[in-house]
Amino acid sequence: MKASQVLKNGVLPGGLAGLAGGLVLAAAMYELGRLDIFGQLAGVISQLAGFILVLAVSALLGAGFGVLVWYQRPNAGETLVWGLVYGVFWWYLGRLTMLPLLQGKGLTWDVDSARAAFPDLLGLILLGGIIGLAHVFLRRMFQVQAEAQQAGRASLFRGALAGLLSAYLLGVAADGQDQLLAFAGMAAGGSALAAWPVILLIGLLAGVGFAWLFTDSTGGAGVGLIRGIAYGFFWWVAGGLTLVPLITGSGLVWTATEVQIIFPTLPGYLLFGAAVALLYQFLGALIRLLFSEFLPGSSEEGLGTQGLRIVGRSGLAALVGGLLFSLVMWQTGFLPRVADLIGSSSPVTGFIVHLAIAGLIGLSYGILFRRQSYDVGSALGWGVSYGFFWAMLGPLTLMPVLLGGTPQWTADAAASVFPNLIGHLGYGAGLGVTFYILEARYSPWWVPRTEVQAARLERREEQVQTSGPALWTLLILLGLTLPILLAKGQGLTPVY
Repeated sequence: MKASQVLKNGVLPGGLAGLAGGLVLAAAMYELGRLDIFGQLAGVISQLAGFILVLAVSALLGAGFGVLVWYQRPNAGETLVWGLVYGVFWWYLGRLTMLPLLQGKGLTWDVDSARAAFPDLLGLILLGGIIGLAHVFLRRMFQVQAEAQQAGRASLFRGALAGLLSAYLLGVAADGQDQLLAFAGMAAGGSALAAWPVILLIGLLAGVGFAWLFTDSTGGAGVGLIRGIAYGFFWWVAGGLTLVPLITGSGLVWTATEVQIIFPTLPGYLLFGAAVALLYQFLGALIRLLFSEFLPGSSEEGLGTQGLRIVGRSGLAALVGGLLFSLVMWQTGFLPRVADLIGSSSPVTGFIVHLAIAGLIGLSYGILFRRQSYDVGSALGWGVSYGFFWAMLGPLTLMPVLLGGTPQWTADAAASVFPNLIGHLGYGAGLGVTFYILEARYSPWWVPRTEVQAARLERREEQVQTSGPALWTLLILLGLTLPILLAKGQGLTPVY
Protein backbone atom coordinates (compact mmCIF):
# COMPACT_ATOMS: atom_id res chain seq x y z
CA MET A 1 0.00 0.00 0.00
CA LYS A 2 1.59 3.26 -1.15
CA ALA A 3 1.09 6.33 1.02
CA SER A 4 0.64 8.51 -2.06
CA GLN A 5 -2.23 6.31 -3.30
CA VAL A 6 -3.96 6.41 0.07
CA LEU A 7 -3.58 10.19 0.17
CA LYS A 8 -4.76 10.74 -3.41
CA ASN A 9 -7.56 8.16 -3.53
CA GLY A 10 -8.60 8.18 0.11
CA VAL A 11 -7.66 10.96 2.51
CA LEU A 12 -7.97 13.96 0.18
CA PRO A 13 -11.31 13.13 -1.50
CA GLY A 14 -12.62 11.75 1.79
CA GLY A 15 -11.79 14.93 3.71
CA LEU A 16 -13.43 17.14 1.09
CA ALA A 17 -16.46 14.82 1.03
CA GLY A 18 -16.63 15.15 4.80
CA LEU A 19 -16.75 18.94 4.49
CA ALA A 20 -19.62 18.66 2.00
CA GLY A 21 -21.51 16.35 4.34
CA GLY A 22 -20.67 18.58 7.29
CA LEU A 23 -22.37 21.55 5.65
CA VAL A 24 -25.58 19.53 5.30
CA LEU A 25 -25.30 18.18 8.85
CA ALA A 26 -24.71 21.64 10.28
CA ALA A 27 -27.75 22.97 8.43
CA ALA A 28 -29.86 20.14 9.85
CA MET A 29 -28.59 20.74 13.38
CA TYR A 30 -29.37 24.45 13.00
CA GLU A 31 -32.90 23.61 11.85
CA LEU A 32 -33.34 21.41 14.93
CA GLY A 33 -31.83 24.02 17.26
CA ARG A 34 -29.01 21.67 18.26
CA LEU A 35 -26.05 23.49 16.71
CA ASP A 36 -25.07 25.31 19.90
CA ILE A 37 -24.92 21.93 21.67
CA PHE A 38 -21.91 21.09 19.53
CA GLY A 39 -20.36 24.40 20.52
CA GLN A 40 -20.61 23.38 24.16
CA LEU A 41 -18.32 20.44 23.41
CA ALA A 42 -15.58 22.99 22.71
CA GLY A 43 -16.44 24.94 25.86
CA VAL A 44 -18.23 27.75 23.99
CA ILE A 45 -22.01 28.19 23.87
CA SER A 46 -22.14 29.51 20.32
CA GLN A 47 -23.74 28.39 17.08
CA LEU A 48 -20.63 29.56 15.20
CA ALA A 49 -18.42 27.38 17.38
CA GLY A 50 -20.82 24.49 16.83
CA PHE A 51 -20.72 25.06 13.07
CA ILE A 52 -16.91 25.03 13.01
CA LEU A 53 -16.76 21.92 15.19
CA VAL A 54 -19.27 20.06 12.99
CA LEU A 55 -17.20 20.85 9.88
CA ALA A 56 -13.94 19.82 11.55
CA VAL A 57 -15.32 16.52 12.85
CA SER A 58 -17.02 15.80 9.52
CA ALA A 59 -13.76 16.39 7.63
CA LEU A 60 -11.93 13.99 9.95
CA LEU A 61 -14.66 11.36 9.56
CA GLY A 62 -14.56 11.82 5.80
CA ALA A 63 -10.79 11.36 5.70
CA GLY A 64 -11.13 8.20 7.77
CA PHE A 65 -13.81 6.91 5.42
CA GLY A 66 -11.53 7.60 2.46
CA VAL A 67 -8.77 5.50 4.02
CA LEU A 68 -11.20 2.61 4.59
CA VAL A 69 -12.58 2.49 1.03
CA TRP A 70 -9.69 3.75 -1.09
CA TYR A 71 -9.11 0.27 -2.57
CA GLN A 72 -12.77 -0.22 -3.48
CA ARG A 73 -14.05 0.21 -6.99
CA PRO A 74 -15.36 3.80 -7.33
CA ASN A 75 -18.99 2.74 -7.73
CA ALA A 76 -21.47 5.31 -6.45
CA GLY A 77 -24.11 2.90 -5.17
CA GLU A 78 -21.69 0.56 -3.44
CA THR A 79 -19.84 3.45 -1.77
CA LEU A 80 -23.17 4.95 -0.65
CA VAL A 81 -23.97 1.77 1.27
CA TRP A 82 -20.55 1.81 2.93
CA GLY A 83 -21.21 5.42 3.92
CA LEU A 84 -24.52 4.52 5.56
CA VAL A 85 -22.87 1.81 7.64
CA TYR A 86 -20.05 4.22 8.51
CA GLY A 87 -22.59 6.71 9.87
CA VAL A 88 -24.33 4.08 12.03
CA PHE A 89 -20.95 2.87 13.30
CA TRP A 90 -19.95 6.36 14.48
CA TRP A 91 -23.27 6.80 16.25
CA TYR A 92 -22.49 3.76 18.35
CA LEU A 93 -18.78 4.45 18.80
CA GLY A 94 -18.82 8.24 18.88
CA ARG A 95 -22.18 9.51 20.11
CA LEU A 96 -23.02 6.74 22.59
CA THR A 97 -19.51 5.79 23.71
CA MET A 98 -16.60 8.18 23.16
CA LEU A 99 -18.45 11.47 23.59
CA PRO A 100 -20.08 10.70 26.98
CA LEU A 101 -16.78 9.27 28.22
CA LEU A 102 -14.95 12.46 27.25
CA GLN A 103 -17.65 14.46 29.04
CA GLY A 104 -17.23 12.34 32.17
CA LYS A 105 -20.80 10.96 32.01
CA GLY A 106 -19.92 7.31 31.55
CA LEU A 107 -21.32 5.06 28.86
CA THR A 108 -24.81 5.90 27.57
CA TRP A 109 -25.84 2.50 26.31
CA ASP A 110 -29.34 2.51 27.81
CA VAL A 111 -32.48 2.81 25.70
CA ASP A 112 -33.51 6.24 27.05
CA SER A 113 -30.13 7.78 26.20
CA ALA A 114 -30.18 6.19 22.76
CA ARG A 115 -33.67 7.59 22.11
CA ALA A 116 -32.51 11.07 23.15
CA ALA A 117 -29.62 10.74 20.69
CA PHE A 118 -31.86 9.51 17.87
CA PRO A 119 -31.60 12.79 15.88
CA ASP A 120 -27.82 12.35 15.92
CA LEU A 121 -28.24 8.85 14.48
CA LEU A 122 -30.19 10.22 11.53
CA GLY A 123 -27.69 13.05 11.13
CA LEU A 124 -24.71 10.68 11.06
CA ILE A 125 -26.47 8.35 8.62
CA LEU A 126 -27.15 11.29 6.31
CA LEU A 127 -23.55 12.47 6.77
CA GLY A 128 -22.24 9.01 5.90
CA GLY A 129 -24.40 8.79 2.79
CA ILE A 130 -23.26 12.19 1.55
CA ILE A 131 -19.62 11.34 2.29
CA GLY A 132 -19.97 8.16 0.27
CA LEU A 133 -21.51 9.86 -2.77
CA ALA A 134 -19.22 12.89 -2.66
CA HIS A 135 -16.17 10.67 -2.19
CA VAL A 136 -16.92 8.86 -5.46
CA PHE A 137 -17.38 12.14 -7.35
CA LEU A 138 -14.19 13.69 -5.97
CA ARG A 139 -12.15 10.54 -6.43
CA ARG A 140 -13.06 10.48 -10.09
CA MET A 141 -11.96 14.08 -10.40
CA PHE A 142 -8.54 13.18 -9.00
CA GLN A 143 -8.27 10.07 -11.16
CA VAL A 144 -8.28 11.60 -14.61
CA GLN A 145 -7.95 8.27 -16.37
CA ALA A 146 -10.75 6.58 -14.46
CA GLU A 147 -13.87 5.80 -16.43
CA ALA A 148 -16.92 7.57 -15.05
CA GLN A 149 -19.97 5.50 -14.31
CA GLN A 150 -22.65 6.26 -16.87
CA ALA A 151 -26.22 5.10 -17.02
CA GLY A 152 -27.63 4.85 -20.53
CA ARG A 153 -31.03 6.15 -21.43
CA ALA A 154 -32.40 2.60 -21.50
CA SER A 155 -31.21 1.99 -17.92
CA LEU A 156 -32.66 5.29 -16.72
CA PHE A 157 -35.99 4.54 -18.40
CA ARG A 158 -35.97 1.08 -16.82
CA GLY A 159 -35.27 2.63 -13.43
CA ALA A 160 -38.03 5.22 -13.87
CA LEU A 161 -40.57 2.54 -14.78
CA ALA A 162 -39.50 0.36 -11.85
CA GLY A 163 -39.76 3.35 -9.50
CA LEU A 164 -43.24 4.32 -10.67
CA LEU A 165 -44.60 0.78 -10.39
CA SER A 166 -43.06 0.37 -6.93
CA ALA A 167 -44.44 3.72 -5.81
CA TYR A 168 -47.92 2.68 -6.93
CA LEU A 169 -47.69 -0.54 -4.87
CA LEU A 170 -46.40 1.47 -1.93
CA GLY A 171 -49.29 3.91 -2.25
CA VAL A 172 -51.87 1.13 -2.33
CA ALA A 173 -50.39 -0.49 0.81
CA ALA A 174 -50.17 2.88 2.60
CA ASP A 175 -53.72 3.83 1.64
CA GLY A 176 -54.98 0.57 3.15
CA GLN A 177 -53.56 1.69 6.51
CA ASP A 178 -54.68 5.32 6.15
CA GLN A 179 -51.02 6.30 5.96
CA LEU A 180 -50.96 7.75 2.45
CA LEU A 181 -50.61 11.32 3.74
CA ALA A 182 -47.70 10.34 6.00
CA PHE A 183 -45.73 9.03 3.01
CA ALA A 184 -46.41 12.26 1.14
CA GLY A 185 -45.35 14.38 4.13
CA MET A 186 -48.81 15.91 4.50
CA ALA A 187 -50.70 16.65 7.69
CA ALA A 188 -53.74 14.63 8.69
CA GLY A 189 -56.90 15.87 7.01
CA GLY A 190 -55.20 16.55 3.71
CA SER A 191 -56.36 15.26 0.37
CA ALA A 192 -55.39 11.72 -0.59
CA LEU A 193 -55.76 12.75 -4.22
CA ALA A 194 -53.03 15.36 -3.73
CA ALA A 195 -50.76 12.80 -2.05
CA TRP A 196 -50.56 10.50 -5.06
CA PRO A 197 -48.52 12.86 -7.29
CA VAL A 198 -45.98 13.29 -4.47
CA ILE A 199 -45.62 9.53 -3.99
CA LEU A 200 -45.29 8.91 -7.73
CA LEU A 201 -42.70 11.67 -7.98
CA ILE A 202 -40.72 10.06 -5.18
CA GLY A 203 -40.93 6.77 -7.06
CA LEU A 204 -39.74 8.35 -10.29
CA LEU A 205 -36.75 10.04 -8.64
CA ALA A 206 -35.85 6.96 -6.61
CA GLY A 207 -36.04 4.69 -9.66
CA VAL A 208 -33.84 6.94 -11.79
CA GLY A 209 -31.43 7.33 -8.87
CA PHE A 210 -31.18 3.56 -8.43
CA ALA A 211 -30.39 3.10 -12.13
CA TRP A 212 -27.67 5.76 -11.96
CA LEU A 213 -26.10 4.59 -8.70
CA PHE A 214 -26.00 0.87 -9.42
CA THR A 215 -25.40 0.84 -13.17
CA ASP A 216 -22.24 -1.29 -13.08
CA SER A 217 -22.95 -3.21 -9.87
CA THR A 218 -22.50 -6.95 -10.05
CA GLY A 219 -24.57 -9.78 -8.60
CA GLY A 220 -27.90 -11.38 -9.33
CA ALA A 221 -31.47 -10.57 -8.39
CA GLY A 222 -30.99 -11.55 -4.75
CA VAL A 223 -28.02 -9.24 -4.29
CA GLY A 224 -29.99 -6.49 -6.02
CA LEU A 225 -32.89 -7.11 -3.64
CA ILE A 226 -30.69 -6.53 -0.58
CA ARG A 227 -29.18 -3.43 -2.21
CA GLY A 228 -32.70 -2.19 -2.77
CA ILE A 229 -33.56 -2.51 0.94
CA ALA A 230 -30.50 -0.42 1.85
CA TYR A 231 -31.42 2.08 -0.88
CA GLY A 232 -34.97 2.28 0.50
CA PHE A 233 -33.55 3.00 3.95
CA PHE A 234 -31.46 5.85 2.53
CA TRP A 235 -34.58 7.30 0.92
CA TRP A 236 -36.42 7.00 4.22
CA VAL A 237 -33.78 9.12 5.98
CA ALA A 238 -32.93 11.55 3.19
CA GLY A 239 -36.39 11.74 1.66
CA GLY A 240 -39.15 10.71 4.05
CA LEU A 241 -37.65 12.25 7.20
CA THR A 242 -35.74 15.16 5.66
CA LEU A 243 -36.56 16.50 2.19
CA VAL A 244 -40.30 15.78 2.08
CA PRO A 245 -41.04 17.41 5.49
CA LEU A 246 -38.87 20.41 4.57
CA ILE A 247 -40.63 20.85 1.22
CA THR A 248 -44.08 20.59 2.82
CA GLY A 249 -43.07 23.08 5.53
CA SER A 250 -43.35 20.78 8.56
CA GLY A 251 -39.62 20.84 9.35
CA LEU A 252 -37.24 17.97 10.02
CA VAL A 253 -38.84 14.87 11.55
CA TRP A 254 -35.84 13.57 13.44
CA THR A 255 -36.79 13.08 17.08
CA ALA A 256 -37.70 9.61 18.33
CA THR A 257 -41.21 10.80 19.27
CA GLU A 258 -41.88 12.22 15.81
CA VAL A 259 -40.50 9.16 14.04
CA GLN A 260 -42.71 6.91 16.20
CA ILE A 261 -45.74 8.60 14.68
CA ILE A 262 -44.63 8.06 11.09
CA PHE A 263 -42.90 4.72 11.71
CA PRO A 264 -45.13 3.05 9.08
CA THR A 265 -43.06 4.84 6.46
CA LEU A 266 -39.96 2.79 7.42
CA PRO A 267 -41.20 -0.72 6.43
CA GLY A 268 -42.86 0.96 3.46
CA TYR A 269 -39.64 2.51 2.21
CA LEU A 270 -37.65 -0.69 2.82
CA LEU A 271 -40.10 -2.78 0.80
CA PHE A 272 -40.35 0.01 -1.78
CA GLY A 273 -36.57 -0.10 -2.30
CA ALA A 274 -36.66 -3.88 -2.61
CA ALA A 275 -39.44 -3.64 -5.21
CA VAL A 276 -37.49 -1.03 -7.21
CA ALA A 277 -34.43 -3.29 -7.30
CA LEU A 278 -36.36 -6.43 -8.26
CA LEU A 279 -38.39 -4.70 -10.97
CA TYR A 280 -35.24 -3.06 -12.33
CA GLN A 281 -33.56 -6.47 -12.53
CA PHE A 282 -36.66 -8.09 -14.01
CA LEU A 283 -37.05 -5.48 -16.74
CA GLY A 284 -33.36 -5.82 -17.62
CA ALA A 285 -33.64 -9.62 -17.82
CA LEU A 286 -36.80 -9.31 -19.94
CA ILE A 287 -35.02 -7.00 -22.39
CA ARG A 288 -32.06 -9.37 -22.67
CA LEU A 289 -34.42 -12.31 -23.21
CA LEU A 290 -36.32 -10.56 -25.98
CA PHE A 291 -33.45 -8.92 -27.82
CA SER A 292 -30.44 -11.19 -27.35
CA GLU A 293 -29.52 -14.80 -27.97
CA PHE A 294 -28.60 -17.06 -25.09
CA LEU A 295 -25.96 -19.65 -25.85
CA PRO A 296 -24.96 -21.67 -22.77
CA GLY A 297 -21.25 -22.27 -22.29
CA SER A 298 -19.60 -25.64 -21.91
CA SER A 299 -19.78 -25.37 -18.14
CA GLU A 300 -23.53 -24.70 -18.08
CA GLU A 301 -26.09 -27.35 -17.30
CA GLY A 302 -29.55 -27.34 -18.77
CA LEU A 303 -32.26 -25.28 -17.11
CA GLY A 304 -34.13 -28.38 -16.02
CA THR A 305 -31.11 -29.88 -14.31
CA GLN A 306 -30.24 -26.58 -12.65
CA GLY A 307 -33.84 -26.20 -11.47
CA LEU A 308 -33.93 -29.66 -9.90
CA ARG A 309 -30.66 -29.03 -8.09
CA ILE A 310 -31.94 -25.68 -6.78
CA VAL A 311 -35.15 -27.30 -5.51
CA GLY A 312 -33.23 -30.03 -3.72
CA ARG A 313 -30.66 -27.74 -2.13
CA SER A 314 -33.12 -25.04 -1.14
CA GLY A 315 -35.56 -27.60 0.26
CA LEU A 316 -32.98 -29.10 2.61
CA ALA A 317 -31.61 -25.67 3.52
CA ALA A 318 -35.12 -24.39 4.25
CA LEU A 319 -35.76 -27.38 6.50
CA VAL A 320 -32.66 -26.57 8.57
CA GLY A 321 -33.59 -22.88 8.79
CA GLY A 322 -37.25 -23.65 9.48
CA LEU A 323 -36.38 -25.92 12.40
CA LEU A 324 -34.23 -23.18 13.91
CA PHE A 325 -37.07 -20.69 13.45
CA SER A 326 -39.62 -23.09 14.96
CA LEU A 327 -37.76 -23.00 18.29
CA VAL A 328 -38.48 -19.28 18.55
CA MET A 329 -42.09 -19.68 17.39
CA TRP A 330 -42.70 -22.45 19.94
CA GLN A 331 -41.29 -20.42 22.82
CA THR A 332 -43.28 -17.30 21.89
CA GLY A 333 -46.54 -19.17 21.24
CA PHE A 334 -46.76 -17.95 17.66
CA LEU A 335 -47.50 -21.31 16.00
CA PRO A 336 -51.31 -21.07 16.58
CA ARG A 337 -51.23 -17.74 14.70
CA VAL A 338 -49.60 -19.49 11.77
CA ALA A 339 -52.21 -22.25 11.92
CA ASP A 340 -54.88 -19.55 11.75
CA LEU A 341 -53.89 -19.05 8.10
CA ILE A 342 -55.78 -22.26 7.25
CA GLY A 343 -58.50 -21.89 9.89
CA SER A 344 -56.90 -23.94 12.67
CA SER A 345 -55.49 -23.16 16.09
CA SER A 346 -53.38 -26.26 16.66
CA PRO A 347 -49.66 -25.71 17.30
CA VAL A 348 -48.91 -28.93 15.37
CA THR A 349 -50.82 -27.63 12.37
CA GLY A 350 -49.02 -24.32 12.73
CA PHE A 351 -45.69 -26.15 12.74
CA ILE A 352 -46.56 -27.96 9.50
CA VAL A 353 -47.75 -24.75 7.84
CA HIS A 354 -44.63 -23.00 9.11
CA LEU A 355 -42.36 -25.59 7.47
CA ALA A 356 -44.33 -25.34 4.22
CA ILE A 357 -43.89 -21.55 4.19
CA ALA A 358 -40.22 -21.98 5.07
CA GLY A 359 -39.85 -24.28 2.06
CA LEU A 360 -41.37 -21.72 -0.31
CA ILE A 361 -39.14 -18.96 1.03
CA GLY A 362 -36.16 -21.30 0.76
CA LEU A 363 -36.97 -22.02 -2.87
CA SER A 364 -37.07 -18.31 -3.62
CA TYR A 365 -33.69 -17.93 -1.88
CA GLY A 366 -32.20 -20.67 -4.06
CA ILE A 367 -33.44 -18.95 -7.20
CA LEU A 368 -32.34 -15.45 -6.18
CA PHE A 369 -29.02 -16.22 -4.50
CA ARG A 370 -27.57 -19.16 -6.39
CA ARG A 371 -23.83 -18.77 -6.96
CA GLN A 372 -23.70 -15.64 -4.79
CA SER A 373 -22.08 -17.18 -1.68
CA TYR A 374 -18.39 -17.99 -1.96
CA ASP A 375 -17.61 -18.79 1.68
CA VAL A 376 -19.49 -19.34 4.93
CA GLY A 377 -19.25 -15.65 5.84
CA SER A 378 -20.96 -14.44 2.67
CA ALA A 379 -23.54 -17.22 2.92
CA LEU A 380 -24.35 -16.13 6.45
CA GLY A 381 -24.56 -12.49 5.34
CA TRP A 382 -26.91 -13.05 2.42
CA GLY A 383 -29.04 -15.51 4.39
CA VAL A 384 -29.50 -13.20 7.40
CA SER A 385 -30.22 -10.25 5.10
CA TYR A 386 -32.88 -12.26 3.29
CA GLY A 387 -34.34 -13.22 6.66
CA PHE A 388 -34.58 -9.53 7.54
CA PHE A 389 -36.42 -8.88 4.28
CA TRP A 390 -38.99 -11.54 5.12
CA ALA A 391 -39.38 -10.15 8.64
CA MET A 392 -40.66 -6.96 6.98
CA LEU A 393 -42.68 -8.73 4.29
CA GLY A 394 -44.06 -11.61 6.38
CA PRO A 395 -45.40 -10.84 9.89
CA LEU A 396 -45.79 -7.09 9.27
CA THR A 397 -47.25 -7.23 5.76
CA LEU A 398 -48.41 -10.50 4.22
CA MET A 399 -49.62 -12.32 7.33
CA PRO A 400 -52.08 -9.64 8.53
CA VAL A 401 -53.36 -9.31 4.94
CA LEU A 402 -53.89 -13.08 4.65
CA LEU A 403 -55.75 -13.00 7.97
CA GLY A 404 -58.17 -10.44 6.54
CA GLY A 405 -56.56 -7.25 7.82
CA THR A 406 -54.15 -4.66 6.49
CA PRO A 407 -50.35 -4.38 6.76
CA GLN A 408 -49.24 -3.56 10.31
CA TRP A 409 -46.30 -1.18 9.88
CA THR A 410 -46.56 0.62 13.23
CA ALA A 411 -43.74 0.87 15.78
CA ASP A 412 -45.76 -1.10 18.33
CA ALA A 413 -46.41 -3.89 15.84
CA ALA A 414 -42.71 -4.11 14.98
CA ALA A 415 -41.80 -4.25 18.67
CA SER A 416 -44.45 -6.85 19.44
CA VAL A 417 -43.05 -9.29 16.88
CA PHE A 418 -39.42 -8.61 17.76
CA PRO A 419 -38.86 -12.31 18.70
CA ASN A 420 -40.24 -13.12 15.25
CA LEU A 421 -37.54 -10.91 13.75
CA ILE A 422 -34.87 -12.86 15.66
CA GLY A 423 -36.43 -16.05 14.35
CA HIS A 424 -36.27 -14.79 10.78
CA LEU A 425 -32.60 -13.88 11.20
CA GLY A 426 -31.88 -17.37 12.57
CA TYR A 427 -33.86 -18.93 9.73
CA GLY A 428 -31.89 -16.92 7.19
CA ALA A 429 -28.59 -17.95 8.79
CA GLY A 430 -29.45 -21.66 8.64
CA LEU A 431 -30.86 -21.32 5.13
CA GLY A 432 -27.88 -19.43 3.71
CA VAL A 433 -25.13 -21.55 5.24
CA THR A 434 -26.76 -24.89 4.41
CA PHE A 435 -27.49 -23.85 0.83
CA TYR A 436 -23.87 -22.74 0.39
CA ILE A 437 -22.48 -26.01 1.76
CA LEU A 438 -24.65 -28.03 -0.62
CA GLU A 439 -23.82 -25.78 -3.57
CA ALA A 440 -20.07 -25.67 -2.89
CA ARG A 441 -19.78 -29.44 -2.71
CA TYR A 442 -20.95 -29.86 -6.28
CA SER A 443 -19.18 -29.14 -9.56
CA PRO A 444 -19.96 -30.57 -13.03
CA TRP A 445 -17.79 -33.60 -13.81
CA TRP A 446 -16.67 -32.13 -17.13
CA VAL A 447 -15.19 -29.01 -15.51
CA PRO A 448 -11.81 -29.41 -13.71
CA ARG A 449 -12.09 -28.82 -9.97
CA THR A 450 -9.16 -26.41 -10.06
CA GLU A 451 -11.06 -24.31 -12.60
CA VAL A 452 -14.15 -24.27 -10.38
CA GLN A 453 -12.12 -23.22 -7.35
CA ALA A 454 -10.33 -20.50 -9.32
CA ALA A 455 -13.64 -19.10 -10.59
CA ARG A 456 -15.11 -19.13 -7.07
CA LEU A 457 -12.04 -17.37 -5.66
CA GLU A 458 -12.23 -14.71 -8.37
CA ARG A 459 -15.90 -14.05 -7.69
CA ARG A 460 -15.28 -13.91 -3.93
CA GLU A 461 -12.55 -11.29 -4.38
CA GLU A 462 -14.90 -9.33 -6.62
CA GLN A 463 -17.68 -9.45 -4.02
CA VAL A 464 -15.38 -8.26 -1.23
CA GLN A 465 -14.76 -5.10 -3.26
CA THR A 466 -18.49 -4.40 -3.41
CA SER A 467 -20.85 -3.36 -0.62
CA GLY A 468 -21.81 -6.93 0.33
CA PRO A 469 -20.37 -6.87 3.88
CA ALA A 470 -21.77 -3.38 4.40
CA LEU A 471 -25.25 -4.51 3.34
CA TRP A 472 -25.23 -7.40 5.80
CA THR A 473 -24.05 -5.18 8.64
CA LEU A 474 -26.52 -2.39 7.90
CA LEU A 475 -29.60 -4.59 7.81
CA ILE A 476 -28.68 -6.42 11.02
CA LEU A 477 -28.07 -3.14 12.85
CA LEU A 478 -31.35 -1.70 11.58
CA GLY A 479 -33.33 -4.77 12.53
CA LEU A 480 -31.94 -4.94 16.05
CA THR A 481 -31.89 -1.20 16.79
CA LEU A 482 -34.87 0.65 15.36
CA PRO A 483 -37.75 -1.49 16.75
CA ILE A 484 -36.32 -1.11 20.28
CA LEU A 485 -35.64 2.63 20.03
CA LEU A 486 -38.96 3.53 18.44
CA ALA A 487 -41.33 1.27 20.40
CA LYS A 488 -43.84 3.28 22.44
CA GLY A 489 -44.10 0.77 25.25
CA GLN A 490 -42.98 -2.56 26.57
CA GLY A 491 -44.69 -5.84 27.11
CA LEU A 492 -46.71 -5.45 23.94
CA THR A 493 -48.78 -8.35 22.71
CA PRO A 494 -49.00 -9.40 19.07
CA VAL A 495 -51.55 -7.47 17.05
CA TYR A 496 -52.56 -10.29 14.73
